[in-house]
Amino acid sequence: MQRFLIAFLLFMLPLSAHATDAGWAALRDGGHVVLLRHAMASGSAEPANFDIDKCNTQRNLSERGKQQARKLGALFGARAAPIERVQSSRYCRCLDTARIAFEAEAEAFPALDPMNGDEAEKTKQKAAIMDEIRAYSGSDLLVMVTHLENIQELTGVSPREGEAVIVKPQGEGLRVLGRVVF
Repeated sequence: MQRFLIAFLLFMLPLSAHATDAGWAALRDGGHVVLLRHAMASGSAEPANFDIDKCNTQRNLSERGKQQARKLGALFGARAAPIERVQSSRYCRCLDTARIAFEAEAEAFPALDPMNGDEAEKTKQKAAIMDEIRAYSGSDLLVMVTHLENIQELTGVSPREGEAVIVKPQGEGLRVLGRVVF
């Protein structure tokens, strides 16, 4: 069993490195949309007194998450095409990720908030994000800072905190061009 596990892990190493290389290549090329999961946050669920307008009632970036956002921004600045626009969920951990990483205020886009549990609302939310992605035609990058469940719903990918998933429209959905883990 141990040999199987070691062989599996060795097999997976080149795949994750390749995914990162493909991700950086797509970021350098520009003209794409980046679905960015917010940087590391404390806790795992919103507090009972959650208020979208009050950061002290939400899960926020941890100190490690703030460092991750700075690193993310530095790497984007050094290795990626320029960023044309940054949109974000209204949650403070997403807005803070955008502000720290890209040193600019992101445009709050409510559709990037965590997916609604109601199927009809989820469908509307997903459609709003897809409309925005399809409408993007710039030569630089559109970065959308959002949450795990949104990226999963749109791409089938489960990104880590602070991971970028580079996409482009394909048919009714999205094609994942690459991923970058920070």
